[in-house]
Amino acid sequence: METAAEETATKLTDVAVKGEAALKPQYLTTKDKFHGFVDSEWKGPKGGKASDGDKVEEKRATSVEEPQTKKLKLDPEEENKGGKPDGKRIRGQNKSRPHVKSTAYDEKRLCLSVIQDNRECPFGDKCHFHHSVAEYLATKPADIGESCYLYDTYGKCGYGLCCRFAMAHTTPDFKTMENAELIKANEGRTAVRNSLDKDLQFRLRKRSVTFDKSEEYLEILGNNKDKKEQQENADARVADVCPYPTGGEPPASTETEAQRQASPDKQPPVKTVGPLTDVDVIKLRLCEKKQVDFQDKLYLAPLTTCGNLPFRRVCKRFGADITCGEMAMCTNLLQGQQSEWALLKRHESEDVFGVQVEGCFPDTMTKCAELINSNVDVDFVDINSGCPIDLVYKKGGGCGLMTRAKKFETIIKGMNYVLDVPLTVKIRTGIQEKSNIAHKLIPEMKKWDVSMITLHGRSKEQRYTKVADWDYINTCSKLASPVPLYGNGDILSYEDAMKARETGVSGIMIARGALIKPWIFTEIKEGRHWDISSNERLDVLRDFSNFGLEHWGSDTRGVEKTRTFMLEWLSFMCRYIPVGLLERVPQKINERPPYYLGRNYLESLMASQHVGDWIRISEMLLGPVPKNFIFLPKHKANAYK
Repeated sequence: METAAEETATKLTDVAVKGEAALKPQYLTTKDKFHGFVDSEWKGPKGGKASDGDKVEEKRATSVEEPQTKKLKLDPEEENKGGKPDGKRIRGQNKSRPHVKSTAYDEKRLCLSVIQDNRECPFGDKCHFHHSVAEYLATKPADIGESCYLYDTYGKCGYGLCCRFAMAHTTPDFKTMENAELIKANEGRTAVRNSLDKDLQFRLRKRSVTFDKSEEYLEILGNNKDKKEQQENADARVADVCPYPTGGEPPASTETEAQRQASPDKQPPVKTVGPLTDVDVIKLRLCEKKQVDFQDKLYLAPLTTCGNLPFRRVCKRFGADITCGEMAMCTNLLQGQQSEWALLKRHESEDVFGVQVEGCFPDTMTKCAELINSNVDVDFVDINSGCPIDLVYKKGGGCGLMTRAKKFETIIKGMNYVLDVPLTVKIRTGIQEKSNIAHKLIPEMKKWDVSMITLHGRSKEQRYTKVADWDYINTCSKLASPVPLYGNGDILSYEDAMKARETGVSGIMIARGALIKPWIFTEIKEGRHWDISSNERLDVLRDFSNFGLEHWGSDTRGVEKTRTFMLEWLSFMCRYIPVGLLERVPQKINERPPYYLGRNYLESLMASQHVGDWIRISEMLLGPVPKNFIFLPKHKANAYK
């Protein structure tokens, strides 16, 4: 006879839903039992058992509910029986989610003059910050831990008493300690490059930065347009005087009689594809581009929000070869916006690093490229012509560039003209789902001297649903040769990577797969499935929190900013299913994880898709959340079907 547990497992297996990952029956459970277990066993960030009051307060603090389980699209007959009247389903982004600035968590800070050796405050009585250490410490939240990562790494913490780990480097008389040996060892080290210079920011805001090469290119572009218009007018005048016979063929030479008489010794013009000739580009090129080896590398995709510098450092540790900053808007960079320039920062561990820019006008994109070329340390610049977001697409950027070939050509040639580093392009298969256009665009891009192309195997309409079309990527890689073409889409295991490499692509770009399991780079390079433990995954998150405190700061604002980005990442990481629990290996990226209990409590907690449980994980590393803390995931988990 079967035991009660075996009967339950059998029932759960029998009702397995299409689109869910196949797990071993003994680990499967129901939604109620899963959350009941997670809530009952939670011991709080300090290790003590959480009280009912704590749970109620936590629920009130997050003020969000677990999203409903995504429903599969029904057949028309089934849809009429019990589906939604309009047949629609929840998808896309949480566009109305609350945006709380990090300043809201630290209303009155300690004045910088007090932090920096008790200097005299230049603002005097008008200063809005604390000048009394005792008053500040009375309102400051409790320290998170006894060890400060910044002090242990660099020998000095620049946040002093504001640091949430201040007890590690503060004397009884409230003086900040320093480790002379570590300070000397790190002397001259620049861990992060590409910060925005204040003088440059001022000149950008005053529009006093000169763009000589861009203006030169735009002048050539304007002259070519004028010549083209003059030629068209001359052709029209000649046609009026001596038109071709009706139904007849034009003469072999396309040069008009007026042009032959004006310059009898002139050589025939070079055949052009667009506004600039290849001869013009070659003549005006003053230096060779820096060469980057793109052959057979693992490329971490530029990921908006989640692809920040601390996350890229984590991926570099696991073996990512190429990294790229988050998508930056060219107009915001030209205006000197601090938040946009922060996306260009590069850590010393990123040996092959690029920045991705988005724009739809030749003048702004060319000037932005010249600005990056002169002020930013990068190995390549990437054009985002694959962004499916309507806000970008409707302005003509992102995927919109794929349908505006002439403008796209002008942008690429202009950026190539001013850059000393390779220019790469990221595209999708097309706009509509069943109307691919990438194969028409790629041969043209070869003529425009693109150094590398990345192709995401989905259209704009598909976004991240359906399966990536790797057969089409294979076709396009042959068309792109000898220009390197990277494939992107649905890579979540080394087996997926091996199949992708069989298509003939030059390399692989990994996006969501790296968010779900950043150790995928190690799996691919070692050719194995890594049954990583829950404690090892917590160590990965601990590394991220340390890198975040180093990048955003170890004061209250920095801690909460690190927490917010960690929660954004956990909204993807919770989809990972441990290898040892799978009935069929490997897990597919579009398979939804069912409710299951892991091999220990932490593994079960990390499997939760409830925002409150993600906050619990963050509290294990960054302490309790503030009372006014609110977080809602950016995406509604529309990545699997």
